[in-house]
Amino acid sequence: MRRRLLLSTLGVAVVATLLLGVPLAFAVHGLIHKEARESLDREAASIIGGVALNLDAGDEPAPDKIARAFPGRHIVITLPDGRVVTAGPRPARRAAVLAAVQGGEGVRVRIEQPAADVRAEALRQILLVGSLTALGVAVAIGLALLQSRRLTLPLLDLAETADRLGSGNARPRRRRYGVPEVDRVAEVLDRSAVRIADLLAASREFASDASHQLRTPLTALTMRLEEMIEAADYPDVVREEGAAAIAQAERLVAVVEQLLARARHDRTGDAVAAPLDRILAQQIEEWRPIFRRSGRDIEITGEPGLVGMTSPEGLSQIVATLLDNSLVHGAGTVTIATKIGAGSVVVEVGDQGGGVPPGLEARIFERSVSGGRGTGLGLYLARSLAIADGGRLELLTARPAAFGVFLRPAADARLAAARVVSGPA
Repeated sequence: MRRRLLLSTLGVAVVATLLLGVPLAFAVHGLIHKEARESLDREAASIIGGVALNLDAGDEPAPDKIARAFPGRHIVITLPDGRVVTAGPRPARRAAVLAAVQGGEGVRVRIEQPAADVRAEALRQILLVGSLTALGVAVAIGLALLQSRRLTLPLLDLAETADRLGSGNARPRRRRYGVPEVDRVAEVLDRSAVRIADLLAASREFASDASHQLRTPLTALTMRLEEMIEAADYPDVVREEGAAAIAQAERLVAVVEQLLARARHDRTGDAVAAPLDRILAQQIEEWRPIFRRSGRDIEITGEPGLVGMTSPEGLSQIVATLLDNSLVHGAGTVTIATKIGAGSVVVEVGDQGGGVPPGLEARIFERSVSGGRGTGLGLYLARSLAIADGGRLELLTARPAAFGVFLRPAADARLAAARVVSGPA
């Protein structure tokens, strides 16, 4: 396509310049010869007038003076009495000569000029026309190259973009080319790339998130069921463990619903005023047996009876993630502390281990970043759940590791709801 555009534009430019340049060259050639003859005629008339004035004054024509007045000319003057006066060098006879003959006042003048001088002037003018024609052709070639490049390179880029979309690389190029039609196609491809990227990201994140998020509740559920089997001879214990297993199953269902909502780009939870003691007690009850098997324990301290704005399932999953993270990467006793912060309700989870490896403090919540053999998804998802409920999850200290879950106080939420109902003052 680029070659066809270049050849077609070049052909049009060459034809246009030739149609203009060739007639112009012939016209210039004719005008120069015509102007040369007319100039000789004017010079001859001027010489006749000067000679007539000299004769009237009784003077003879001065050949040297006439030759200096008309350089490069051979002039033959025939006087009324028949005498002949010549001035200027005689041109070579084998060279073509332009001549003009004038008569008047009894004086006859023949003036000659070498045709080579006229041809040289005509050649100079024709060369000027030819140079302008060549310049026009060169400019046309340059414009053709620019135009072909401007039209073909965008198409090559768009073809490359379409090929990348087909291969699964859905990153938009966001490149525009200044051609409205091509820019329209590029814009459509970019929007398609964004949609495909969102779909691929949602699919991949859902698969990894589901596998990670389901692992923790399933582990606890399996543990409870094993304890039910071991304690089957004691009905009261069986009922208690069965109730705990059912609670775990219900929380598992809530987690799956949250993951499905994330895949649909919906909110991941509805924050309500939830009592923290009950949620934390449930998590301690579920995780304490696992920690004790590892020779460790869980303690809860701080202010009891606090209420924060959160979804119970989301906060349960956040605390479970922090406990699981401490079980895998930490050491010693895990402490869960609750307190009132500056405009928030805080749940702190810390242990006595080595903490976050140096260099990872600023990236610990990034996806796929892990300080050990983990997947790097737990803390990333836990922070996402906290943000979805209007809170946040932060690393308080790196060594030993301590994390803080900051929740909106229930009083602030009730105040905001009252403003919505009553309207602006």
